[in-house]
Amino acid sequence: MARYEFKLPDIGEGIAEAEIVAWHVKVGDTVAEDQQIADMMTDKATVEMESPVAGKVIELAGEVGDQVPIGSVLAVIETEQRSDAGGIASSDASESPEERPLADGAEAPTEAQEEALPTMQVEDAPAKAPPAPQPRVEAEVAQREAGQAHVLASPAVRARARDLGIDLAQVRTTSDRIRHSDLDAYLLYNGGSVSSRGTAAARADETVKVVGLRRKIAENMQEAKRRIPHFTLVEEYDVTALEETRAMMNRDRGSNPKLTLLPFLITAMARALPEWPMLNATYDDDANVITRHGGLHMGVATQTPNGLMVPVIRDAQSLSVWQLASEILRLAEAARSGKAAREELTGSTITISSLGPMGGITSTPVINRPEVAIVAVNKVEDKVVVVDDDIEVRKRMNLSLSCDHRVVDGWDAASFMQALKGYIENPLRLLSA
Repeated sequence: MARYEFKLPDIGEGIAEAEIVAWHVKVGDTVAEDQQIADMMTDKATVEMESPVAGKVIELAGEVGDQVPIGSVLAVIETEQRSDAGGIASSDASESPEERPLADGAEAPTEAQEEALPTMQVEDAPAKAPPAPQPRVEAEVAQREAGQAHVLASPAVRARARDLGIDLAQVRTTSDRIRHSDLDAYLLYNGGSVSSRGTAAARADETVKVVGLRRKIAENMQEAKRRIPHFTLVEEYDVTALEETRAMMNRDRGSNPKLTLLPFLITAMARALPEWPMLNATYDDDANVITRHGGLHMGVATQTPNGLMVPVIRDAQSLSVWQLASEILRLAEAARSGKAAREELTGSTITISSLGPMGGITSTPVINRPEVAIVAVNKVEDKVVVVDDDIEVRKRMNLSLSCDHRVVDGWDAASFMQALKGYIENPLRLLSA
């Protein structure tokens, strides 16, 4: 047997160390060649580490959250043979019968004896134990749910009963099916309480270590709130015409991606920012230098399985709404899959954040430092409004703008929001050359 020391390779220019954000193996596990063993993170890029050899894991460098220097040992793997796949393999005399000296009078094992020795093979592993019998509580739940399946009730009534913890089999009704009024009567009869058999069990407390991207997000947000004096301005926009235009373009989009509101809003910002360049800026508060950027490098806040990331659309002012839609999709997929390049995650000059239909009525977004402004998109709602002395139902939406008050004055922020209104509420002006 031999020990193979897998050293953390150079995974980026200028990177001195990487953080362990996940182990996919533990000491004692058997790994195959090219099997993923760990996720390492540098800046905002996560790199998958794969084992260059097959064998048994006998040592790991540390725990999740630890920093590992480039070139140091990440894992030690016990292999069948020597390997020169980039690590260091060393002989282990205690595990190598061929190299172990024989004691006086001892005989070398014969070929038949060698065949009789136990071997570590997957197929020799004991079969999995049969599943444990269903616990009594689970059996009772399954029996109760089976009984409820025979009770006639609408999906809405069933959903409400589940939320209230009511066993439908215990509810009486005078009609052919259980209705909301029957649930109300059941609650009234029980004094507003329900059977404990229908309630969900309390979940156990869970301790989550803040590591990797989540730790960096926490640090960046804390630093932004500590160093930047935020102020937020909210403005309401009529997007009825814009939504009609978007629907019309989507009906005839061909091979283009489906348009959301985001490409239109980015286009509106690209049209308005040249007049208000103090918002498309970054502030180096250590050097006391403000840089007003000529190009619009739009950061798009994107939720990923690992946390919030901000991929960047370079020179967004030069792209059409169709091109913006394609770039948003490409960058979002790269961020969510962990394949976004480092240059795609840095260098933004202003950020836009949208939660779509979950965007709420208003919000107070936190600035993506060293930028000085961020726009949050809130949800579109149908509202009854007065238009030219008539009452109409119009589609309305709020935009929330947070600014760094050291760089942006309230007048400038309000003027920028009014400039956006001129484009958002007039799609022909927005889309004209």
